[in-house]
Amino acid sequence: MNKIAVPPIKCQGIKTKLVPWIKAIIPDDFTGKWIEPFSGSGVVAYNVRPQKALLCDTNPHLIKFYNSVKSGRITSEIARNFLKTEGENLKTEGQDYYYEVRERFNKNKDPLDFLFLNRSCFNGMIRFNKKGGFNVPFCRKPQRFRQAYITKIVNQVSYVETLLKYHDFEFRCQDFELTVTNASDEDIIYCDPPYIGRHADYYNSWDEDHELRLNEFLGKSDSRFILSTWHSNDYRENKYLNTIWGRFNILTKEHFYHVGGFEKNRNPMLEALVTNFKAAYIEKAENKSEQLTLFEKAAEPNAI
Repeated sequence: MNKIAVPPIKCQGIKTKLVPWIKAIIPDDFTGKWIEPFSGSGVVAYNVRPQKALLCDTNPHLIKFYNSVKSGRITSEIARNFLKTEGENLKTEGQDYYYEVRERFNKNKDPLDFLFLNRSCFNGMIRFNKKGGFNVPFCRKPQRFRQAYITKIVNQVSYVETLLKYHDFEFRCQDFELTVTNASDEDIIYCDPPYIGRHADYYNSWDEDHELRLNEFLGKSDSRFILSTWHSNDYRENKYLNTIWGRFNILTKEHFYHVGGFEKNRNPMLEALVTNFKAAYIEKAENKSEQLTLFEKAAEPNAI
């Protein structure tokens, strides 16, 4: 059974459980660069493991975090020591310390503080106010950073750290239009934009104008592309699949959607992949989401 690497940064709508589906439709003749205009957590690229990748996002804190891992500013051991110290402070001082770190991050933008907040905020959300300040409340778990939890995060950092040593990954904070425009016919563009008509909690807003522009730029691109979006749920359908995306190929798969403050708001949803190439998917046994430790990667040299 193939293991799915889970990244250290959590994001709303993370595609961990959809990674096998996405990987299964990548054309066999793909040899170019893997490009993501909306990289988010990076979970898809970190599991596809292309030799070359360009991961972009308009959220500068995501890009700064992964550039810090790439440069060695953040290592697994640095993350371990930081989370151990900050976790003890959180355990002692409770939610007051969480809000102290949040205020510190909004002032200094330190990527380690971003990691701490991301893993101790409510529901693992990434949300900012109009002034660019991180504003997600505390998860109300002062003992959040127990040893096992710290080890889990450290192993996730270790996986990315090792991957970036052997693969050519570039991280940029830029708009999707620039990212798509510069792609070549050898590249594959994987797009996971905020789902139109569903979410407003992103670093920047997403509306019909953005969806139309993305459709226009992908339609003009010489690259092959894969677009993640939602198809329907029990209450409504994504109208854009029948209009602007209707001329492309569309695959669907049911997925339980985990974003929502209350469990009653977390409902099954039919996910869709839109492509400009012929793609087919044969259902296989579901892969288990696990984190890969450095020991496992050393034992499996072809994993990276």
